[in-house]
Amino acid sequence: MSSELFGHNDHCYVWRRKGKACKLKNTIPTVKHGDGSIMLWGCFAAGGTGVLHKIDGFMREENYVDILKQHLKTSVRKLKLGRKWVFQMDNDPKHTSKVVEKWLKDSKVKILEWPSQSPDLNPIENVWTELKKRVRARRPTNLTQLHHLCQVEWAKIHPIYCGKLVEGYPKHLTQVKQFQGKATKY
Repeated sequence: MSSELFGHNDHCYVWRRKGKACKLKNTIPTVKHGDGSIMLWGCFAAGGTGVLHKIDGFMREENYVDILKQHLKTSVRKLKLGRKWVFQMDNDPKHTSKVVEKWLKDSKVKILEWPSQSPDLNPIENVWTELKKRVRARRPTNLTQLHHLCQVEWAKIHPIYCGKLVEGYPKHLTQVKQFQGKATKY
């Protein structure tokens, strides 16, 4: 997930009464060319969020393996998943490369297979959206603060929220099958 400082990809509409337009709570800061972004890796399960890791530099398949080595099993232990867990990731080429496949196989990580042109039903997308909403509400002013707020808000994402995403997942998949891969309400 990439989180932008003063992200331009989000739209926000504000209605206000006459004479209230310039109050700080009614304004949204903008930056002409943006102030950068941070890239994050994170995971979650029904019991809550796992590790949230800031990625420095560009993400390459080797970096992805390093992240998995450092943080996947740590998250599994933190979330008390035991041995019967399945790892879901999108079909980003870095995630499906031979290097990553080999590490996953050697590490005996069970993967949830996805068709390459599947609808984006990965429930972590909901978690990323929730994180961005929470961080945006806190109005970070620099990248250090953005990273800090991402960590703080990630830790506050409630296990009940995560549990509901996991619980609703089979319904989403059933509807995708029923609609033969076409658009669903999810």
